[in-house]
Amino acid sequence: MIWRRFLLTGLIFFNIFLLYNLIWSDNGIFAYLELKTRHQQLKERLEAINDHSLDLSQEIRWLKTDRAFTEKMARSQMNYLKGNEILYQFPKDSPAPEQQEGQRTDGQ
Repeated sequence: MIWRRFLLTGLIFFNIFLLYNLIWSDNGIFAYLELKTRHQQLKERLEAINDHSLDLSQEIRWLKTDRAFTEKMARSQMNYLKGNEILYQFPKDSPAPEQQEGQRTDGQ
């Protein structure tokens, strides 16, 4: 009778230990769910990088073969002009009129 109680107590503690390891250990359910979400994030990131790589490969092919595309990219990114064109460049950030040089903000 005492052996049965001792065995039952031992089995209960063993089950509690297994339950703890199943849920809260480094290989438990919470760690699994965290790894699963991390895997999904990395998978989405890899797909985005692969798409970007394909776009860049296509752009490289166009730059090597299509003269019009090469001209368009040079004109847009490096401000190249044709012989009869004039380029006007405007400042992107102009200071506010009340804070221009030589003027004070107190009205004097």
